Amino acid sequence: MGLDVLVGALIGADEETAEWFEAECATIGAVLAREGLPGWQEPVAGEQFGERIWGYSGLHTLRRLAAHLAAGRPLPEPLAEGERATEDPLLAAAYEDVPDDPAGPFDHLIQHSDCEGYYVPVDFGPVLVDEELTGGCLGSSVRLLAELRALAAVLGLPPGLDPDSEEVTGVLEDDDPAAEGWRRYGTESFICLQLMKAAEHSVRTGAVLAFC
Repeated sequence: MGLDVLVGALIGADEETAEWFEAECATIGAVLAREGLPGWQEPVAGEQFGERIWGYSGLHTLRRLAAHLAAGRPLPEPLAEGERATEDPLLAAAYEDVPDDPAGPFDHLIQHSDCEGYYVPVDFGPVLVDEELTGGCLGSSVRLLAELRALAAVLGLPPGLDPDSEEVTGVLEDDDPAAEGWRRYGTESFICLQLMKAAEHSVRTGAVLAFC
């Protein structure tokens, strides 16, 4: 099952969708206000971003790398065939953790739903947890972008690398055990690049990033 990422949900939306998403934005705004944080103005015109990334399991593989780095460890070995990222002890412990102040180095990537919920273009520290929110928590696309850029640097991803380029898709199609650098982590690198594009779009346009 794929994970869709959408930025700019009000752009070109029909009346029913717009009414629903405006209500979602009102809930987000109320949560931000209760935390003493500023709001934002969701754009109704401009360029929309929408992609289907690898999927829920793929997102966990990227979070696994982040959990190891957050614990002061080097990048773990790539997952062996049949291994699940969610069975990694460090990632499992990170999922059990509660967002706290100060925020950890990769909290906005890790401490968020893997299938629904939002990242808002407002800079704040710990991920916000509130049962009124879709997905139960709210991340900052500003912080998410910074975290993804930090991960990309550790992976050695070249600046400006397009996730849909032949260079990346070739790595995904050719599982080479002798690969080096970011090519050892094809799925993780692809998802990191896709999420970076989405977070950059959110920060640049001022639109909410949605998992759906």
